[in-house]
Amino acid sequence: MAKPVVAIVGRPNVGKSTIFNRVIGDRLAIVEDKPGVTRDRIYGSGEWNGKPFSIIDTGGIEIDGEDEILRSIRAQAELAIEEADVIVFMCDAKAGMTQSDEEVAQILFRSGKPVIVAVNKVDNLNRMDDIYEFYGLGFGDPIPISGSHGTGIGDLLDEMVKNLPEPTEDMYEDDVIKVALIGRPNVGKSSLVNAILGEDRVIVSDIAGTTRDAIDTPFEKDGQKYVIIDTAGMRKRGKVYETTEKYSVMRALKAIERADVVLVVINGEEGIIEQDKHIAGYAHEAGKAALFVVNKWDVVEKDDKTMHQFEQTIRDHFLFMPYAPVVFLSAKTKQRLQKLLPVIQHVAQQHAKRIPTHLLNDVISDAVAYNPPPTDKGKRLRINYVTQVAVKPPTIVVFVNDPELMHFSYERYMENRIRASFDFEGTPIRLFTRRKSDES
Repeated sequence: MAKPVVAIVGRPNVGKSTIFNRVIGDRLAIVEDKPGVTRDRIYGSGEWNGKPFSIIDTGGIEIDGEDEILRSIRAQAELAIEEADVIVFMCDAKAGMTQSDEEVAQILFRSGKPVIVAVNKVDNLNRMDDIYEFYGLGFGDPIPISGSHGTGIGDLLDEMVKNLPEPTEDMYEDDVIKVALIGRPNVGKSSLVNAILGEDRVIVSDIAGTTRDAIDTPFEKDGQKYVIIDTAGMRKRGKVYETTEKYSVMRALKAIERADVVLVVINGEEGIIEQDKHIAGYAHEAGKAALFVVNKWDVVEKDDKTMHQFEQTIRDHFLFMPYAPVVFLSAKTKQRLQKLLPVIQHVAQQHAKRIPTHLLNDVISDAVAYNPPPTDKGKRLRINYVTQVAVKPPTIVVFVNDPELMHFSYERYMENRIRASFDFEGTPIRLFTRRKSDES
């Protein structure tokens, strides 16, 4: 099920990242009182009144100088229009309505998408009068908010979810494995799709970002049905888009939401860069099964240690995904391509696997006997009962005497013991600690 998308748009330094953090209840976005400090668009998940949504902080188109500011804001607005279901247009009560705000308003108005004007930095009642000029933007009642104090955020969320469409149901049967390919431009995602399908269904070019749209391609192999969701490049040409290729990640996020298995495609010739980690992080946070596909392996100079060394490099860079297997191949020559689908099928099975409660408790009992939980201020964690409550990803609840005594290192130890007993290769495991109720 794909969640609707909210984008926060506005000129630099109006407080987009602060509001983003308030909405998702985390400090994912770097907040600094300096224009243009959000270097990467940041993604999060939120929920309000039972309605889930994805939210995007569009802060980070890098600015070369004052003359670039307006162009970068226009680019943000256009990208938000293209991908978001609801747009939050952030303005600044202290600065008042600017020419940049009016320019963005014109772009957003033409989109026909729901636009909510949020006027930030209304930190006290004396500033309430400052919001009236923003009626002139033409989007109805502006909502006064204060990112620093947290006031008005509930009103903003009410208005957001009122305008959200319902989450879209997927049209595929449960036994179909939905596979999303993610990775930065020019790692060979489209070539890999073509190689898997055995035909040129996707346009391939050496120019980064030549895939103009996300394309669903169903196929069947050895009795197993799959759908490939190709998430590549930019839909529009033009200088702004060429300089902001990394924002194709917005499309990747939507594909990740719908996928069962995510292929993190890495260019074996170029190696790993920081953006690869960002992209893989979205799959991990979304709880999807994942594997690393090192493409262009045919052009890598290698000896008998090269593959092992490259895999170790992946492990060092992606410490948060030790569970994801690595497949080396060449989409161009089809070298080692036959290894890919069996691994996809295996990690999809692990992602959907359910462990009987009695087996899970046996493993945890043995783990506790072998390595008892440490004491904290004279109190010891006692594990009463363990049960799996969900799949995709496997989600396990641990009932204990006091959740605060559960140290993350002991949680990791339990996860490792579960993996050693039940495999779960390729899938994250979510462990939640709950207090055992007195009556149970």
